[in-house]
Amino acid sequence: MALKKHQNPKGGLNAAGRKHFGVKAPINKGTNPRRISFAARFAGMKGPMKDAKGQPTRKALALKKWGFGSVAAAKNFANKNKKS
Repeated sequence: MALKKHQNPKGGLNAAGRKHFGVKAPINKGTNPRRISFAARFAGMKGPMKDAKGQPTRKALALKKWGFGSVAAAKNFANKNKKS
């Protein structure tokens, strides 16, 4: 997998990428509103968690970086913690 200059090989963006796009670092525990929002967005994302070679996709790596092991875990977290 060829990484672009702003991608972290372990998922998400590296520090230069976060600075370039003006985003904050992931929050991997707790019920911070940013984490709830991320979980809700990614719970609805289509696509595989592993590629044809069996390697985790960028989606899987991002979920892991935010503290979720699966799409179902993100969905359950978002449904449990989102405000009505």
